[in-house]
Amino acid sequence: MSMLVQDFLEQSADRRPDKIALVCGARRLSYGQIEATANRLAHGLRAGGVRRGDRVALYLNNTVEAVVGIFAALKAGGVFVVINRTTKADKLLYVLKNCRASALLTDERALGGGFAERLLSDVPSLRLMICCGTGADLDETERVASLESVLACGSEARPARCNIDLDLACLIYTSGTTGEPKGVMSDHSNVVFASGSIIEYLRNREDDVVINILPLSFDYGLYQLLMTFRFGGTLVLENSFVYPTAILQTMARERVTGLPGVPTLFAMLLQMDLSSYDLRSLRYITNTAAALPPSHIAELRKKFPGVTIYSMYGLTETKRTLYLPPEWIDCKPGSVGIAIPGTEVWIEDAQGRRLGPGEVGELVVRGRHVMRGYWDAPEATAARFRPGPIPGERLCYTGDLFRMDEEGFLYFVGRKDDIIKSRGEKVAPREVENVLHALEGVVEAAVVGVPDPVLGQAIKAVIVRARPDLTETRVLAHCRAHLEDFMLPKWVEFRDSLPKSPSGKVRKEELI
Repeated sequence: MSMLVQDFLEQSADRRPDKIALVCGARRLSYGQIEATANRLAHGLRAGGVRRGDRVALYLNNTVEAVVGIFAALKAGGVFVVINRTTKADKLLYVLKNCRASALLTDERALGGGFAERLLSDVPSLRLMICCGTGADLDETERVASLESVLACGSEARPARCNIDLDLACLIYTSGTTGEPKGVMSDHSNVVFASGSIIEYLRNREDDVVINILPLSFDYGLYQLLMTFRFGGTLVLENSFVYPTAILQTMARERVTGLPGVPTLFAMLLQMDLSSYDLRSLRYITNTAAALPPSHIAELRKKFPGVTIYSMYGLTETKRTLYLPPEWIDCKPGSVGIAIPGTEVWIEDAQGRRLGPGEVGELVVRGRHVMRGYWDAPEATAARFRPGPIPGERLCYTGDLFRMDEEGFLYFVGRKDDIIKSRGEKVAPREVENVLHALEGVVEAAVVGVPDPVLGQAIKAVIVRARPDLTETRVLAHCRAHLEDFMLPKWVEFRDSLPKSPSGKVRKEELI
């Protein structure tokens, strides 16, 4: 029988029910406890109207409830959609309406101020909203319930399976060049293959303790959960890396063996004295999102002697694409490696010709990890996912420019579009520009990414203003009110005009 994503939890719970699976703040839950709670919630979702293939949205921070909700949605036969908890109301509504969510798990703070009524009114597909928290002031109805009451009515027996591996497991929303987020469709077989391939080259084992400081809405963060539960390890779930000292203390206390991060985190760690922290249990470090500068890799080797470092490249549309085998990191520190196990990659020019060593072109990916496409976006899907050499097969055209050396190792060159990667998150300039244009006094606005040693890329907003009292302080306050934290500009610059081409397009390369 083909594997489904919920099997990651179920098989580990059958094998080691009493092993600690999740550490989240002061809470420590075993595989058996998470399995039982997820079963109860799955029955509650089905009783609330969730059917096979329905989308179950989770608008939560990195919490126990988010973990349970992911597996409960799958057990109910649904498709989970994790939405960053810092997402503002309008974008949240867009995602819920776009995916036609049937159920929403969130916290009591999100449902306050009449927002619960707005959600039920503006998202007609919503059949059930579940509030995770005390729910003391919650007015429960047929469509609104507390998590406590839903769990109280559910059974710990596993719900009957109703899916096959070609069914969707999740939608992961990622920014696009249009400014509207797109839902990447991942079926069960995509997730099973991708997680298995990564586990293989990381050589994960049951005694691994992995810390996750990245949001579960970000595929890199999500897969830390899925992979750890698949190989039966322990996941230490944190909410952010804003306070690296606290993260290091947790790593020492929990004897963490795996540290997945993004360049921002590693830039912070390189500026710290780590001698007072007992990190002897650390076995490996992984980096993706933006590439680590070779100088940072060299410094990490000094800071973490004996720790295996994996430099990697991926995009949500394929999960992971390339990894640099650690034995090559000293002689090829600028490379992001070769294709992950079981996949194939090559470089093409604009005419579809495969390129050889030293030539720059678009990276093309072939393998079972190539996702199904974008939810309800056939044109975007056709542009990114194109026919392969076997009829009916999909290739992923990454939109990223690479070159290859004589030994087949790949080097990232740049992006065909202007998507910014800051703090490991994708930021669509258009989305930030739309918010800026909504501010009174803004005549024109353009957003670009500029190199930054900590963020990878920092967001820079260049504005033509109509009035001199429009200050940087006002611009940033407006952005904070309408954008997630990782989308906030670091730099605001005012100009009399924006450089443009004869066709009227802004020459963004002149703004960097």
